[in-house]
Amino acid sequence: MGNLIKVLTRDIDNNGGNFFLDFENAQPSQSETDVWEKVNQVLTEAQVILEDLQSYKGAGEEIRQAIQNPSVEGVQEKAWSAVVPLVIKLKTFYEFSQKLETSLQCLLDVLTSSSSTPTQHLEQKQALARQFAHILHFTLRFDELKMTNPAIQNDFSYYRRTISRMRINNLSSEAGSEVNNELANRMSLFYASATPMLKTLSDATSKFVSDHPEVPIENTTDCLSTMASVCKVMLDTPEYRSRFASEETVLFCLRVMVGVIILYDHVHPAGAFVKTSNIDMKGCIRVLKEQPPSSVEGLLNALRYTTKHLNDETTSKQIKNMLQQN
Repeated sequence: MGNLIKVLTRDIDNNGGNFFLDFENAQPSQSETDVWEKVNQVLTEAQVILEDLQSYKGAGEEIRQAIQNPSVEGVQEKAWSAVVPLVIKLKTFYEFSQKLETSLQCLLDVLTSSSSTPTQHLEQKQALARQFAHILHFTLRFDELKMTNPAIQNDFSYYRRTISRMRINNLSSEAGSEVNNELANRMSLFYASATPMLKTLSDATSKFVSDHPEVPIENTTDCLSTMASVCKVMLDTPEYRSRFASEETVLFCLRVMVGVIILYDHVHPAGAFVKTSNIDMKGCIRVLKEQPPSSVEGLLNALRYTTKHLNDETTSKQIKNMLQQN
């Protein structure tokens, strides 16, 4: 007990190193097991989703050939055969975002209940806090990969144009059977966002707050700001950082910190950047900027372009300057 509080108060002592939010090894207690198991199924699928997205090559060449040879039937068929399985994959990604939304709300339900303070929840339910962190980590990673892969939107646009043409020409009654029109519209909106998974989580967190008026909004925002503080302190303090078993945990912590800042900025009425914010934004940005630029540029861009309040007048010039691109 008190391990998390020790992190927040920087009270380093000799209690065997077990004094931070254990993102590497936390296991569920009996009271956490039901929620943990539900969320764990989704997180297991998340690994497969990331692998599929990482290996997503797109049908760029086939589409180019089809556009250049509109009257050559064989070329058109080849492009269509290449695109359809990719669209089914994109449908899977989109449907997974809805599972992620449900998992996030399950975790928030537990971590923001009024039975304990946010700090106590994160301290006593470390396995669920770890899952929350994994959801954020997945989200930032998915969006980084999506942002650098223009084939995703090109493939889907080609699919929709081709379906439209097939229907106009009555070429196939089966046209679009993989994705019906309503689903295609929702997928279009999803993939039109630069950071679709982050938008899903931001909307889900805002919806959680509006759907639970009996839960004070502070319960949610304090949970998020506490998580950001823990990540920053663990990254900022050599004694803590040296406890990570893997260097990968550093990047994990950075992604989680940025994820909770963005969620906080969307949910808190005044946002994360005001002077009265519970998040030390200058400290968080400084920690990011101390890392190798190649590993954090995507995270800095996420703060620049997916937060809600960065450009408000209430944001200090110093913070805006810190986030300016060099």
